[in-house]
Amino acid sequence: MKKRTKEILEILDQQYGTEYVCYLNYETPWQLLIATMLSAQCTDARVNIVTKDLFQKYTSVEAFAKADLAELEQDIKPTGFYHNKAKNIIACMRALRDRFGGEVPRSLEDLTSLAGVGRKTANVIRGNIYHDASVVVDTHVKRISNRLGLTKNKEPEKIEQDLMKELPKDHWILYNIQIITFGRSICTARNPKCEECFLTKYCSGSK
Repeated sequence: MKKRTKEILEILDQQYGTEYVCYLNYETPWQLLIATMLSAQCTDARVNIVTKDLFQKYTSVEAFAKADLAELEQDIKPTGFYHNKAKNIIACMRALRDRFGGEVPRSLEDLTSLAGVGRKTANVIRGNIYHDASVVVDTHVKRISNRLGLTKNKEPEKIEQDLMKELPKDHWILYNIQIITFGRSICTARNPKCEECFLTKYCSGSK
């Protein structure tokens, strides 16, 4: 690992600790899968408000698999893009029931074969449920990794590959958790708080 990368990770560890935190509320793997699907183009805080009632109404994979599309659309409407999300959730839960015995699969290949599940969602599941080291590339990770010079790529899959080479495996999941906090509080997309930033010396965007 490069000295520069090591210094960045040490500072992030000091600032945010090394606890694994998931910002989406869930009790079962399939609940996390649905919450992550709902979080596309939506804040985790809003998803948690919606899933609080949603998971009391639909209490199993089977319940979601049998859900009425129009009714589910209304249930998840506040998360945005609800037509697509509702359709994908029903198809995804049916696949879990019919192909995977109601269990959320572990492999990237199986996960990404499900409706509405891309690499990012699959890696959230692998990291949080199965503790398989994986790099989750969301908007914060994409923006900040470029600013910190850890990647020059813009495509999530290429960024994921770059970070897997650049970061030690024990920081793959942790880096995402830390960068989400950093991206929400300091290194925001618009008007980043550079005067409060503890990583300015590593930032290409601040020069």
